[in-house]
Amino acid sequence: MDYSEFIGQTQHRLKLGKQGKTVRAIRATLTTLGERLQPGEAKDLAGPLPMEIDWYLERADSGQRFHFDEFVDRVAEREGIENQDALFHAKGVMSLVAEVVPEGEFQQVRQQLPDEYDPLFELVGNEAAFD
Repeated sequence: MDYSEFIGQTQHRLKLGKQGKTVRAIRATLTTLGERLQPGEAKDLAGPLPMEIDWYLERADSGQRFHFDEFVDRVAEREGIENQDALFHAKGVMSLVAEVVPEGEFQQVRQQLPDEYDPLFELVGNEAAFD
């Protein structure tokens, strides 16, 4: 998947009218996730993503420990939006990442995070959560 397709699919999932807002949502989510993951894991997750996107994970200050509420706070602050919207955006971004990244790699990310992060891996809309 190339950059334009990744942006377009994310924009559709998040129901955002402007590409700039979509890029901010992707950047906020992946930078924050990159901060939470171990350095090697962030790089592995970034590998299959478009190069214009993967650096959000790769350049993050990885290895930090923070609770899920802090994750949502950071995404919201980076986007300049309310926490409820930030969580919706993060779920949408992660649902596309789950489609692009090999399943085994994505499962390693999930296993690295505590159970409190499970809401991040719920699909946007009326679909079921990842298992």
